[in-house]
Amino acid sequence: MMMMNSTQVSYFTLTAYFHTGMFKYLYFIIIMCLYVLIISANVLLVVVICSNRSLHEPMYLFLCSLFVNELYGSTGLFPFLLVQILSDVHTVAAPLCFLQIFIVYSYVCVELLNLAAMSYDRYLAICYPLQYNTRMPFNKIAFLIALAWFYASVACFVPITLSVHLQLCGNVINKVYCDNYSIVKLACSNTTVNNIYGLIGTFAVIICPLSLILYTYMRILRVCFSGCKQTRQKAVSTCTPHLASLLNFSFGAFFEIIQSRFNMNGLPFMIRIVLSLYFLTCQPLFTPLLYGLNMSNIRVICKKQFFSKI
Repeated sequence: MMMMNSTQVSYFTLTAYFHTGMFKYLYFIIIMCLYVLIISANVLLVVVICSNRSLHEPMYLFLCSLFVNELYGSTGLFPFLLVQILSDVHTVAAPLCFLQIFIVYSYVCVELLNLAAMSYDRYLAICYPLQYNTRMPFNKIAFLIALAWFYASVACFVPITLSVHLQLCGNVINKVYCDNYSIVKLACSNTTVNNIYGLIGTFAVIICPLSLILYTYMRILRVCFSGCKQTRQKAVSTCTPHLASLLNFSFGAFFEIIQSRFNMNGLPFMIRIVLSLYFLTCQPLFTPLLYGLNMSNIRVICKKQFFSKI
């Protein structure tokens, strides 16, 4: 179906889905189990952190924001996937498509900003241990968390607003979920403003947080090499989960950016679909398992609260 104006587009067609026959019920069960596991793990850790005052410390509060973001991002994708898997016609209403774009993009932005704030927190804890409590008070933590969510909302609202007003020559998106860049490529009108903001937004949302993370870890490594063995052990134990989470998320997000901008037809179709969903499916599951298993305080409290009675 060809469209000449974005105000006339009532739905978009997602063409990356393929006919699976009876296997669609198996895929539905797998996706549903994965979604339930993600919700359970992240909700459990949010409840544990919020209900225990001993965990009301900067690192755990940033983690709580991270877990809430995993719930937010996965909820923007998994119910949509479950409906599309069972559907024979893979279409989505235009308002719902733009809503999903906002959720996915803001999820990515909040994730990176949260990881940047956590790296700054680890930098202060390792490089300025005696001044840590004065440099990271509760009001500063609340400000950084609120800033991450507000900044992400504004940064993602602008490109979607620009895309809504584009004149489109089609309504076919070759993906399993809605993507803003795919809609921009359907435009018949001038997309210069969209492209310029896309470059600026990429710098502000991706390059800036990653630069802050790189800077903090350079300072942490400098302290580790010049410090005692105890300092190095503390740095490794607190920074390893953060680095693992960052690398896992960056891998999925980087591939999705590359796939959107360049021709990846050389890769098998199924691999492209799995990798495009990687940062939206594996990260929400990987993060709570990584931090929940690695941090002894969280493990002990989970055992006391939820498993001692069992």
